[in-house]
Amino acid sequence: MDLTVKSRNGKVTERQRQHIEEKLGKLGRYMDQITSAIVEVHIEQHRQAGEVHRVQVTLTGDRGVILRAEEQSSDLYGAIDEVQSVLQRQIQRYKEKYWRRERQRRQTDKIAVTEEVAVVDAVAKEEESAGREVEVIRTKQFTMRPMFTDDAIEQMELLGHSFFVFQDAENLRFSVLYRRRDGNYGLIVPDA
Repeated sequence: MDLTVKSRNGKVTERQRQHIEEKLGKLGRYMDQITSAIVEVHIEQHRQAGEVHRVQVTLTGDRGVILRAEEQSSDLYGAIDEVQSVLQRQIQRYKEKYWRRERQRRQTDKIAVTEEVAVVDAVAKEEESAGREVEVIRTKQFTMRPMFTDDAIEQMELLGHSFFVFQDAENLRFSVLYRRRDGNYGLIVPDA
């Protein structure tokens, strides 16, 4: 597994890096297809809570699956332990859904399509002050591969996002899947 550790404000010590490698290395026992892990460490100062360590980990698998978790704690080691626990549960949930889906596809003699997941990680926030200009603060690039709608729903759930952009494997059109206020899903398919 290729591991990248980034720190937004501060430096990650060698001991902390070893702890990160040890904890995330254990995830390979649950899912051997993990190809890379990106760890982002951010330290914030809060008036009441003091120093808070936020750790975000993004795992990428060779089948294109992407898992992401973010946790925070008063110490870095606690945040790393918590995020490892969350990712472990996500991997188990993904594997259960994946094997169940594969079993169903084999039983109905459908041809399984290998897919890679494309994810857009974009969050829009309302600005509190009317005079302040809104700007793009983060841009992400990704490879888009065809996938079925149920796979897109699963990937969106695994990432915890409210929308997901993907290329539909049935008609090869780009589509946007989103969560509605009533808890159901909506699908936007542009007319070509």
